[in-house]
Amino acid sequence: MRFVKGHGTENDFVILPDPDGSLDLTPALVAAICDRRAGIGADGVLRVVRSKALGRDADPEWFMDYRNADGSIAEMCGNGTRVFARYLVEAGLAAPGDLSIGTRGGVRAVHLGPSGDVTVDMGAPEVLGESRALLAGHPHDGLGVSMGNPHLACAVTEPVAGLDLTRAPSYDTAFFPDGVNVELYRPLGPGRIEMRVYERGVGETRSCGTGTVATAVAAAHAEGRDEGTWEITVPGGTLTVILDGRTSFLRGSAVLVAEGELSLSSLR
Repeated sequence: MRFVKGHGTENDFVILPDPDGSLDLTPALVAAICDRRAGIGADGVLRVVRSKALGRDADPEWFMDYRNADGSIAEMCGNGTRVFARYLVEAGLAAPGDLSIGTRGGVRAVHLGPSGDVTVDMGAPEVLGESRALLAGHPHDGLGVSMGNPHLACAVTEPVAGLDLTRAPSYDTAFFPDGVNVELYRPLGPGRIEMRVYERGVGETRSCGTGTVATAVAAAHAEGRDEGTWEITVPGGTLTVILDGRTSFLRGSAVLVAEGELSLSSLR
């Protein structure tokens, strides 16, 4: 099995080219690939498959089949979409500039700029309402936001580097029956935020694209607005989120770092 390794602000992925949809990508296989000691190591797997091979004839040519590191299926991944688009262009499967990608969270329009940054139209955020996360015994109030996948963005007053994210935060399972990604963020000044995230099915990651958008939505909501531009610093770098009151955009780097061949027999 061929693979490519890439990351967006150190949110890393194993890319599996499977244009005809012939790969039997089981949860166990995904988890083995993402294992950082016995596999390649990643926050998730991006299977590159033609939409028609999945019976999704109404979608664009290429579909991003995204799986979390534990093998569970996810609806959407902002950093993954940017890395996926970079792969399509580098592999000669799409031209640079503007393209569309199918995801379980809907079709995403992507633009690859000349500087190497990739911008994704993430769609209209949906504010779900207020909820609370419990982190290391401390409650944190937050705003539930759907970006095609569920988020709970909680503002904190202390530097996020000191927060304990070694264990999953507790949350209201009635409010989030399918689980939730929890963001802890601290405003640093006008249009500037620092953030850490605990992703469902993965754990803490160095970055989360949909999570940065959800955080910008929560920060805007706290100021009584739904527009603006935010520079959001995560452990893996900096991302730009733009809200225009209608949709949301995520901009940042996407890098391919390696390619090779997986030994399926060894993984299994």
